[in-house]
Amino acid sequence: MFTHLAVYFTHIIENLGYWGAGFLMGLESMVAPVPSELVMPFVGFLVADGKFTWTFAILATSLGSIVGSLVSYALGYWGGRPIVMKVGRYLLLNEHDLEWTENWFARNGSWTILVSRFIPVVRHLISIPAGLGKMKLLPFCLYTLIGATLWNTFLLVCGFKLKQNWETVEQYSKQIDRVMIVVVAIAAVWFVKTHLARYRRQNGKASSGAKK
Repeated sequence: MFTHLAVYFTHIIENLGYWGAGFLMGLESMVAPVPSELVMPFVGFLVADGKFTWTFAILATSLGSIVGSLVSYALGYWGGRPIVMKVGRYLLLNEHDLEWTENWFARNGSWTILVSRFIPVVRHLISIPAGLGKMKLLPFCLYTLIGATLWNTFLLVCGFKLKQNWETVEQYSKQIDRVMIVVVAIAAVWFVKTHLARYRRQNGKASSGAKK
């Protein structure tokens, strides 16, 4: 699945250039399942090849992150949770993850907008509780800009360095593939077990409620 997504994202960026990179990072900052880890390293590849410049690559992706985050913020601010869940249903929004993110934002406050850019899953959702909580727009934009730019630039640099050392990477590609297969297998087992356990708990509660 990740291979197909990577090919698809690469195709978008190759055809649309900076606009494509910004568009994908806008989706990444919403609840759409677009991992920045599959987008930004390829942008770094293009910088290493001289097809993109550092300045415009960072500007385009940071702007995309801001726009996507503002869309999610607006959904929470103006639409409330019912609208968020209705729209999110079409973007594979996980209600449990959203609830966890809402609780985390409520406990830790506005600074989580910045920190969350470095946390998987949470960075896709954090703008929604900020909107639901009526966080002031200026601090929201500032925290989002700083966090998104730092994260995007980090992944861009990783892609840039990877491209520069591609011959070395190819030498060890088989070993890397084996490690990745093991990691993905472990992650898949953990994911299935976690979601099955959650499903059983929810069904158990529902059954108990029905009996009462």
